[in-house]
Amino acid sequence: MKFQTSHHGIREYDESDVITFKKGLPGFEGLTKFILFPVEENEVFNILHSIEDPDVGLVTISPFSVDKDYEIELKDGLLKRLNIKKPEDVLLQTTVTLNSKLEKITVNMKAPIVINISSKSGEQIILDNDKYLIKHPLVQE
Repeated sequence: MKFQTSHHGIREYDESDVITFKKGLPGFEGLTKFILFPVEENEVFNILHSIEDPDVGLVTISPFSVDKDYEIELKDGLLKRLNIKKPEDVLLQTTVTLNSKLEKITVNMKAPIVINISSKSGEQIILDNDKYLIKHPLVQE
């Protein structure tokens, strides 16, 4: 299938690439179907793009690229909702807030996006941990 995005051109994907967010994502509750693809110029970053709205694409990054010691506990309810059976099924992404100044780019480490790569289901959660910030600097001084 092909999908015309507003900022990333035409994207080809298979139905098996579609990640379903039953609750949508905060701010985009009406959108439930997304695809994830790498940023061509820098594959550390990804785009989580709605296939229902050509204007909605979020820049994401693995939280482990920002903090190699990043830790979260996935609650039983989430494991059940996303049908997560083993750790290898889990892909974590965090949203990136871009800025023209590198030192002002931030990452939301407080609210990771949890994706079951086997069942292609996902959910954004909010961690009950003051260690992680909503606006964590991407680049540490």
